Amino acid sequence: MAVFEYEFMQRAFWAGGLIGVIAPILGVYLMLRRQVLMADTLSHVSLAGVALGSVMNLNPVICGFAVALIGALLVEQLRRSYRTYSEVPVAIIMTSGLALAVVLMSLQTNLSKAFSSYLFGSIVAVSDIQLWMMASVCVFGLLFFILLRRPLYSFTFDEETASIGGVQVKGLSFAFAILTGMTVASAMPIVGVLLVSALIVLPAALALRVSRSFTAAIIVAVITGLIGIFSGLTTSYHLNTPPGGTIALILLVFLLTGISAQKLIARYNRKRHRRETKSQHVIRVNHSRRKTSP
Repeated sequence: MAVFEYEFMQRAFWAGGLIGVIAPILGVYLMLRRQVLMADTLSHVSLAGVALGSVMNLNPVICGFAVALIGALLVEQLRRSYRTYSEVPVAIIMTSGLALAVVLMSLQTNLSKAFSSYLFGSIVAVSDIQLWMMASVCVFGLLFFILLRRPLYSFTFDEETASIGGVQVKGLSFAFAILTGMTVASAMPIVGVLLVSALIVLPAALALRVSRSFTAAIIVAVITGLIGIFSGLTTSYHLNTPPGGTIALILLVFLLTGISAQKLIARYNRKRHRRETKSQHVIRVNHSRRKTSP
């Protein structure tokens, strides 16, 4: 294919494949834990880290990555302080990160062009450092989910029950928060700050809607994420549209199509069940009539 003739597109597909594996898995856990807004929160915090790195003449990618990890730990710490109001830590960190990013951006007048790639994504401009960072996050995330799959499962659905069962809930919770920060920070070059939650949440939303088991949800989410990213990159290349927005729209179409198909199937099954029930009733009535007839 012509799309693979260019080195930047090869890197883009590698980056998309790596994030397309780990982000949907993380999304399933975040949705089940009712923490879907955490992705948006950490993306804003990561943007503040990028701005900080630019102001201090440091590598903005690494700074954004480090600040996202700090933000993830702060969210988790505040979540334990506001157990009754779980949305409060997200609001605090999100507004703080966005405010810090705005202030730092005002200190540098030549950051507008560079920041557009972080806001909207520029996967076709992924650097070698970002690619290696994504590969590291993908490997770490897969090992995390595979090695800790049993405690993670119980921890995701009920922290109190998991704690009674011997799971180190606090340590696991902080480790999960760190992985979330790492994934969000590494996904930013693909879809940008404004759409990073779409890459994490949309495949998971479809998977949880159509799957009948937890394992099936993980598989469906990963497949959906990979297909959405690869088809989005291909479409973006041929139509010259922004990659991040194209990927997000395709994932949204997948979700809406899956929901519509599920409703149509459910409606068809209900109609068939009514027809079968009516048919069985007619058979019983006819049978009783034959018995009572002389």
